[in-house]
Amino acid sequence: MAKVAFGVKAHSGWAALVVVSAGDGGAVVVDRRRIELVEAEWARQPYHAAERLAPDRARDVVKRGIEEAHCIAVREMRAALRRESERANDVTACAVLVGGPMPDWTTDEILAVHFRMHKAEGVLFRDALVRAGEACGLKLVAIPEKHLTKHAQSALGAPASALVRKVATLGKSVGPPWGKDQKDAALAALVALNDA
Repeated sequence: MAKVAFGVKAHSGWAALVVVSAGDGGAVVVDRRRIELVEAEWARQPYHAAERLAPDRARDVVKRGIEEAHCIAVREMRAALRRESERANDVTACAVLVGGPMPDWTTDEILAVHFRMHKAEGVLFRDALVRAGEACGLKLVAIPEKHLTKHAQSALGAPASALVRKVATLGKSVGPPWGKDQKDAALAALVALNDA
C-alpha cells in the first residue's frame, strides 16, 4: 500500500486537488483534478448573490451557500479517498492552502462592505476544504498560501530553486494542465507527505 497525500488549493466554487505519492524513485503525481464545490452558479459567490436582498433573505442565501459548499466539499473529499482506496493507496494527510483569519464579522457587516464580501468568499471555500478534511478523519496540514514556498523550504529542507525544479518535474510527468494551481497544490501535498 503506497502512502499518498492530498494538496488542495481553493477558488470561488472549486478547488485544484493534487495527490502525490512518495515512491522508491521519488515523488509521483497519482491524481490531479478540479473538484467542484458548488452546484448552483450563485453559490460561487453567495455574498454577492445576497448583496441587494432584504436582510433576512440575504442571511438565508449566504447560509445556504455556505452549507452547500461544506456539504459538497465533504462529498468530494470522500470521493477522493475512495479513489485512492481503490488504487490501494493510504492517504496520510491533506494539505489545504489557507489565507489569513477572518474577522468576526456578521453577515450584515460583510454585506455592508464590498471588500469584505470578497474576503468572506475567499475564506468560505478554504474553510469548507479544511472542515471536509477533518470530517473525513484526515491529518490536516493548513499552510498559509502566501508563505507556501517558505513553509515548504523549511518542511522539506530544500531551497526554493530545488522545489521549483521538483514541482516542474512532477508536472512534466503528467502533462497539462499544470499551472500555478496544480503546482501550489503539489508542493502543499509534498509538505503534507513529509509531515505524515
